[in-house]
Amino acid sequence: MKESTSSDLRKIVRALAFAAHKHRNQRRKDEDALPYINHPISLADILVNEGGITDVDVICGAILHDTVEDTDTTPEELEREFGPVIRDIVMDVTDKKSLPKQVRKLLQIMHAPKLTEKPALVKIADKISNLRDIADHPPPDWPLRRRQEYFDWAKAVIDGIRDVPPRLRTVFDAAYARRPE
Repeated sequence: MKESTSSDLRKIVRALAFAAHKHRNQRRKDEDALPYINHPISLADILVNEGGITDVDVICGAILHDTVEDTDTTPEELEREFGPVIRDIVMDVTDKKSLPKQVRKLLQIMHAPKLTEKPALVKIADKISNLRDIADHPPPDWPLRRRQEYFDWAKAVIDGIRDVPPRLRTVFDAAYARRPE
């Protein structure tokens, strides 16, 4: 495995600080309303420690993946701070919040086969993290059926991604196996 350079580490820590600042007032939907920043950190952890992914742009993209979708961050700001590669990774996994929820969900399924490698890695880590969160700490207002539908939708998205690394596919399959019954 390639050893990280100090500039790689600086970039990752800068992405963490940026995301923490942008998500500072946000909470997850679980009963404990955990800090939102736990979610992007979870993606980075999944990619590095479970998937063996060491690409700094992918790790930063994972950390920043919800900043445009869920905060006042703009694509231009991401490019200025982190460059066009990371901006493109984030934008490839960003939903257009102006669209109805069901349309956004359908577009994710349709867009998944078109993802290039880096955004695809972020997408699978996002779905793994979300499935685990829903299995372990579901939003209190989500009945069983909604949780099951989320699991099935997430699987449809990931099934559309072509070259999912086997290691991450195994991790995803294990998360999906926890589908509530």
